[in-house]
Amino acid sequence: MIARLKNLTQPQLEPFELKYCATFMTKLQGLMFKKDLEPFYGVLLVETQDSVVNTTIHMLFMNFDICTVWIDRSNTVVDIQLARRWHLMYKPQKAACLVLETHSQHMKDFKLGDKIGYEII
Repeated sequence: MIARLKNLTQPQLEPFELKYCATFMTKLQGLMFKKDLEPFYGVLLVETQDSVVNTTIHMLFMNFDICTVWIDRSNTVVDIQLARRWHLMYKPQKAACLVLETHSQHMKDFKLGDKIGYEII
């Protein structure tokens, strides 16, 4: 499935087109082994409830750094980190149920407290 995501607080020129990852296998694979990443592409890792543990990510087998945005169930950004390739673990400062992994150029496009909107297409 594909999700289209927008930052409603700081609108982007175009929405992000994301692989919607709600199963264990799709979340496990994420962006691993990809050679590169298009600027407005990425993955949206989906959990059923807010959690720090279940939204912790690893960067093993990654070929590039990514912008990682954690979003809680009220669709509010609760953490943003530049995740470096081959780093063991990144966890959010607050519980989240969505993890946006996208191109590292988008680090300045999100701020804590931003409201996010997305739809499955």
